[in-house]
Amino acid sequence: MTREVYGFGKVSLLRRASPLRPSSGLPPVVEVDEAENEGHVPIPELRQVVRARRLNVGVVKLVRRLGWPSRPMGSGRARWAQIRRSATLTGGELTRKVGRAVGFRTLGDVQAAARRSVDAGVWGFIEGGSGEERTLRANVAAFERWTLRPDVLQNVREVGLGTTLLGSAVSAPFFVAPTAYHREVHPGGERATAAGASALGVLGVYSTLSSDSLEAIAEASGTAPRWFQLYLQAEFSDSLALVRRAERAGYCALVVTVDTPVLGSRDRQGRSGFAVRRAPPVGNGRGARMPPRGSAWDGAGVKLAGGGEESWATIDRLRRSTRLPIVLKGVLTAATARRSVAHGARAVIVSNHGGRQLDLAPATLDALPEVVKAVGRRAEVYVDGGVRRGSDVAVALALGARGVGIGRPILWALAAGGRAGVERYLRLLGTELSNTLVLLGRSSPAALDRRLVAPAGTR
Repeated sequence: MTREVYGFGKVSLLRRASPLRPSSGLPPVVEVDEAENEGHVPIPELRQVVRARRLNVGVVKLVRRLGWPSRPMGSGRARWAQIRRSATLTGGELTRKVGRAVGFRTLGDVQAAARRSVDAGVWGFIEGGSGEERTLRANVAAFERWTLRPDVLQNVREVGLGTTLLGSAVSAPFFVAPTAYHREVHPGGERATAAGASALGVLGVYSTLSSDSLEAIAEASGTAPRWFQLYLQAEFSDSLALVRRAERAGYCALVVTVDTPVLGSRDRQGRSGFAVRRAPPVGNGRGARMPPRGSAWDGAGVKLAGGGEESWATIDRLRRSTRLPIVLKGVLTAATARRSVAHGARAVIVSNHGGRQLDLAPATLDALPEVVKAVGRRAEVYVDGGVRRGSDVAVALALGARGVGIGRPILWALAAGGRAGVERYLRLLGTELSNTLVLLGRSSPAALDRRLVAPAGTR
C-alpha cells in the first residue's frame, strides 16, 4: 500500500489509497505523535483540524516539517490544499529522504519559496509597507547605489565572522531583527526562529508582539545571546513588567522601538485582510499590546487613543528602571542619534521599520553614514532594512555599521522551512559574507571600511 505523507511541524498527516478513498480524495488517517510533537503544532489545534475534516486519529509517525498552511485553524479546501506532499512511503519504508528539503537552496530562492508556503493574507503582512511603499522599495534600491572595491593579492586564507554586539560574543555581525507574529508564518513560531539562530550562535532580537512568550523564546535560544524588543505600553507599569520578565529570562539588552507612536497606513496589508479587525494573539499576554492605529479624521482634530507616552522622559525613566543596556530602534537622523546617546542609549538601530511606518522616510542605508558620524565612538550603530545578500551586509559594515539586522528574509526562511529554513538561510548568508570578505581581501568584518566601497558610477 502506498501512503502519502504530509508534514507540518513535527506531526504527519497520512493519506491511504483505498477503494473507499481514491488518492485524489481527502486523507482519512491522521497520525500524530503527541510525545514528540514538542509544541510545534498545538495538539488541541490539530484535533480541531481532525474533527473539522472528519478524519480518524490513527497510529503514530514522526516526520520533519516540509510545509503546512499558515493557519492550522483555517478551513476549506483552498487552505487544506496548501498542505504539500513531503514524501511517499511504500510498505512502511521511505522511498526518498525527508527533512532535509526546506524549499530553497540559495539566498535568491527563499522569497519565492516563502510565497508558496503562506496564504495571501500572511503574505500581505510580510511584504507590505506603508502608503505607496516608496520607502520599502528604497531600502532595497539603496544597495544598488554602492559598489564594492576589492583589494586583491592579500593572501586571505582564513575568515572569521565573529564579533561582539554590546559586549555579547556572537558568531556573525548580522542578527535576527524583531518581527511580529511568527506563528502566523509557521506553526513553530519564534521558538523555531530562535532555535535556528541559536544553532549558529547568531543574535536574535524578539518582538513584544511575538506569538510565543519571551520565556519560551529564551528557552529555545539556549545559551545564545538574545535581546528583547519593547513597544512602549499605554501604562508604564506594563512596559516595566515586560522588562522585568526579559531580565529574568536572560535577555541581554532592551531594544526600544521609537518610530511607532501610531501604526503606519499599510494599504497592502489592509487589502490582504490580515489583522484588519483584530490582531493575532501574542504570547506575552494582555500586558503586551500593539501600537495604536490612527483615528479617522472627521473634519476636526484627530486624537490618538491607546498608546503610551513616547518621550525622551520615558526613555530616561526606563533607563533608570533596568540594568539592561538600552538600544533605540528607529533612528534616521544625526540629531536623533546624538540625542539618543545623550539620554543613555548604548546603541542605535538605523531603521525605518522595514518601510512600514513613515512612507518617504529615507532608506536606512542612505541614513547610515550620517548617524555613524554623529555618534562616533560613543555608542554602537546597527542598521536594518533592505538587506538580502552577504554583499549587502558587507556594504553596511563598510559604511560604519557594527551589526546588520535581517527582517523579512528571516520570515521567508521560517515560512519555507521552519527552524531548518532559518538555520539554512543564516548559514547561506554567513557563507556568502565570508566569500565576499575573501574577494575584498579582508579576513574579518572589523577590517571593512570606507576604502572598500564607493558610490556606483564613480572610480
